Amino acid sequence: MDIPRFHLAFPVRDLAEARAFYGDLLGCPEGRSSDEWVDFDFHGHQIVAHLAPEEVGHRSTNAVDGHQVPVRHFGAILPPAAWDVLAQRLTAAGTTFVIEPHTRFKGEAGEQSTMFFLDPSGNALEFKAFADDAMVFAK
Repeated sequence: MDIPRFHLAFPVRDLAEARAFYGDLLGCPEGRSSDEWVDFDFHGHQIVAHLAPEEVGHRSTNAVDGHQVPVRHFGAILPPAAWDVLAQRLTAAGTTFVIEPHTRFKGEAGEQSTMFFLDPSGNALEFKAFADDAMVFAK
């Protein structure tokens, strides 16, 4: 089954920082760009960093499984092995996690590995992995 690609535009304070973070650290190939924005290939999806310093930053959280989760966030669901590699790369790079890599909902529907961190502009990202793909939408 083909899954449609999503497109997400988000604000950043500095395009060079965005290129270093999304391109170098996260390994997202760069697409088209201008002086105002940069496209990235985010695991097959198109994300666009728009220069808008007045719009950046994470503001609100909600409680989820004992953690304060940033309300506004985006990310990807990775295969478990790829999630582990990313968690190790981010840890080695000295990333400050909003929520450290861990397993959420242990033994329950929706059990998942998850981690939250901020990009240099304060945008929250979550990467997660499910040992059982059927749990992605489990109730």
